[in-house]
This record gives sequence, structure tokens and C-alpha cells, in this order.
Amino acid sequence: MNRIAESELIINSRGAVYHLNLRPEELASTIITVGDPDRVAAVSKHFDHIESQFQHREFITHTGTIGSKRLSVVSTGIGTDNIDIVFNELDALVNIDFESRTIKPTLTPLTIIRFGTSGSLQADIPVDSFVASTHGLGIDNLLNFYRQKNNEEENYLLREFVAHTQLDNKHASPYIAAASTSVLKHFVTGFHQGITVTSPGFYGPQGRVLRLGLANPDLIDRFTGFRYGNHRITNFEMETSAMYGLGRLLGHNSLSLNAIVANRITKEFSKDGGAAVENLIIKALATIVENNI
Repeated sequence: MNRIAESELIINSRGAVYHLNLRPEELASTIITVGDPDRVAAVSKHFDHIESQFQHREFITHTGTIGSKRLSVVSTGIGTDNIDIVFNELDALVNIDFESRTIKPTLTPLTIIRFGTSGSLQADIPVDSFVASTHGLGIDNLLNFYRQKNNEEENYLLREFVAHTQLDNKHASPYIAAASTSVLKHFVTGFHQGITVTSPGFYGPQGRVLRLGLANPDLIDRFTGFRYGNHRITNFEMETSAMYGLGRLLGHNSLSLNAIVANRITKEFSKDGGAAVENLIIKALATIVENNI
């Protein structure tokens, strides 16, 4: 078995993986990810017991229990670049032996569920509602740095998406990955479901105009109008496609849940986004615990 060099997997002086500052025993097998570091405490306040808390840079982790269910909540910060760090290090914690620096012969799958915020791209998905993403469709290019393979449906979706949106290589080489169906099936009642587009930025890449003009001013309308069979684009944000792509490649079960705080079609913004996120946290945690996800 090949040894992973110190420059490739950085382990700090307390035996923890570098960015997350976690040792393997400090991580639960069910993990909630949040973008905002302050949202970690907003989730863990619902735990019956918090056993550990760690922080390095924007990466904060609380591990604890609700009843007999052990959970970790980890902040990722914003963007797929941070998801690349978090997912690779979460995987390393369970699937790489830190002593020998070799991949373990038996791999452990994690369940990773994002509690996030997002903008709706459909008029009938209002602010303060929830979306469970069936697919993450990335225009951020991260997964193009990894070897990946799509199934037939995903290939069709990608071809139709590129043809409909007229995205060219100047902007992105889109990629797509599906949610874990074993987790997604528990988030039907009270959730809209659809494709989430993941953008590499918040302003221009999501069609916002402040002082700068857009290279593709019709892109958001093309997202909204995209249809393939029963599939449509419901929302967009900045993390889901990387979660789904890396999760699948690494053998983990991933799902992205989002509270809708803006509707880009009706031009509305939630009057109390914090309440929307809190409602999502309560609903999702109850579902996780009741179904032992």
C-alpha cells in the first residue's frame, strides 16, 4: 500500500487533520455541514449533549448526541473550494490510517447533509420554503479536476443543459452528480425537489448586476426555463455540486437541504431568513433522528 506523503495529507501536532483540526475519534458518522461558522452553534444547541468543540480558521466542528444519535456539525465556509477541503479531510478521517499514512483496506461511508440557504429560480418556490436537491449541477469546474463518470441520465441532463443555456468553455465545463437516494427519500414532505445549480460566485455568476455588466445576461432566465422530463432547476447556491460529486467519488451519502431566502424571479427576499433557517434545522434534525439517518 502506497504511503501518503506529509505534504499531501497534513496532520498537525495533536494528530488532527490540518484544516478541520479533527482526530478520527472526534467525528461522528452522520455529519451536518453549514456554510456559516455561526450556524454550527445554531444546530448544536439542539443537541442533548455536546462532547467536543474544535475550530481552525472558518472550520468549526461540534460533535454530540440527540438521544442515542451521534452527530457532528461542521462549518465549511462559502464555495466549492472549501467543500474540496472539507470532504477530502472528512474522508481522510475515516478512511486513511494516520499512523501508517495508508488507505484502510475497508472503507467507511459517511452520511453528509448540508443545511444551507439558497435563491429560488422558480416563481412557485417561495421564500421561506425548503428545497432538497435531487442533483447538483456545477458551473464552477471543481469536479473537472477529478476523474468522474456519469450515468446515462446524467449525461442526457448535461447535454440538454449545455444546449439550452448555451454555456461555452469560456464560462464553464458543467458537471452533474445526483443526491444519495437513500437519504433523499426521507426529505419529501415539506420539501420542493429539483436540480440545484452551483455557481463559482455570488454576483456575476448568479446574474446579479451592481456596477459590472454580465457576459451572459440571459443565463438566469435560461436556468429557470430548463426542463428535461420531470427535471427542472429549482435553485442555485455555491456548494451542492461539489458535495454530490466528491461524495459519490469517495463513496459517501450526500444530501443538500436549503432554506430559500430569496426568489430571483419574484425579486423577493425573506423578511426573516434566520427563522427560515431555524425551521429547516428543526425539521431536518427531527427527520435525521427519527429515521436514524
